[in-house]
Amino acid sequence: MRAYTEELFGPVAVVHKVASAEEAVALANGSPFGPAASVFTSNLAQARELAERRESGMVWINGVSRSAPDLPLGGVERSGVGRELGRYGINEFANKKLIRIPC
Repeated sequence: MRAYTEELFGPVAVVHKVASAEEAVALANGSPFGPAASVFTSNLAQARELAERRESGMVWINGVSRSAPDLPLGGVERSGVGRELGRYGINEFANKKLIRIPC
């Protein structure tokens, strides 16, 4: 489907039925985009393992992607480089200077 090959901004959802968690991760990671992902399950150990394997900038467990000033925001692959907000994001907007005195 066309929506699988484009970066969509919501509210929108693309739903696929898969036979296993392995197939779900492979399908999700097969996309050239990686902004945010959600994992919904009552098994938190499995959710953490799936979140680690998902190639995206952010993963929400039993919730949807939301921005907050204390959380870094950003994607991977064709969804961007770097982070905004949070302690990682502040460095994206900081202008650092190196001053070196040769020995």
